[in-house]
Amino acid sequence: MKSILLIGLGRFGRHIAMHLNELNHQVMAVDHVEERVDAVLPYVTNAQIGDSTNAAFLETLGIRNYDVCIVAIGNDFQSSLETTSLLKELGAKLVVSRAARDVQAKFLLRNGADEVVYPEKQLAKWTAIRYTADHILDYIELDGEHAIFEIPVPEDWAGRTIGQIDIRKKYSINIMGIKKSGRLELAVSPDMALESKNTMLVLGRNKDIQKCFHIHI
Repeated sequence: MKSILLIGLGRFGRHIAMHLNELNHQVMAVDHVEERVDAVLPYVTNAQIGDSTNAAFLETLGIRNYDVCIVAIGNDFQSSLETTSLLKELGAKLVVSRAARDVQAKFLLRNGADEVVYPEKQLAKWTAIRYTADHILDYIELDGEHAIFEIPVPEDWAGRTIGQIDIRKKYSINIMGIKKSGRLELAVSPDMALESKNTMLVLGRNKDIQKCFHIHI
């Protein structure tokens, strides 16, 4: 369990609050709009109405006590930038800020953000790949070269074991898990047999995965 400060409770921030609640983390939620604060009360430990660009207000929150500070402000970049900078000045351990464009990310990183997330950009890429590339059921980008893909078990692999296929040696690709009837099995072993109705989570370089599974993205 971690202690999280979540600033900005628009749609993105609200969804973060809901997922953090599912993961049983302690969340302090902050926004300057009362209605937004009221909307997340069922999902957070505490919530306050306040201006995150006000240093005196942030100081009352005890910034150093949080494991992670998330700045999810989406429609006011100046406020996001000021909030990010103030959090770092007040001793925040880890600041994660939202950006919509690369230029915003550069300013945020220069002014205190430890990490930057691009929800719109990341979702746009996921949607483009997920719904235009054949045989891809899900996709998680790890960096510019590596990703995790969920793909169906190829027909000619059905009935064979992971060890027999030896995908790691041939393509430098790791099978991270097998999904059976919607349930994910992560304890994979060389003697596990594959079935045509199953899907696999595979990890590797994009170009290796594309070559192995004849995927065009």
